[in-house]
Amino acid sequence: MTASYTVRLLDSAVADLRRLEDFAIERELASETPDWTSPQRALDAIREGLRLLTWSPFSCRKAELGNGQSRELIIPFGGTGYVLLFEVVGHEVIVGAARHQREEDYRP
Repeated sequence: MTASYTVRLLDSAVADLRRLEDFAIERELASETPDWTSPQRALDAIREGLRLLTWSPFSCRKAELGNGQSRELIIPFGGTGYVLLFEVVGHEVIVGAARHQREEDYRP
């Protein structure tokens, strides 16, 4: 039997996702050849990653920083991707942050 986990996004993660969505839209607005499907496809990729966390959060790598309980979900998208930082507490997955891999503070 497969365990089922509830995924909860902290306000900080929700704010990160909104910021990432805004950035994707601004990037397309600045492009000479915008791909208006790109922001939605990015959100779809993140949503699919969140679904993985409902049944297999421990398949994600341990985060380098944090209290030893944090994990990172890498979500590929195009030539880069996104990283979600989360912790598993009982049967709840708590997502605390979301970053794009090309952001200045991202460390592989």
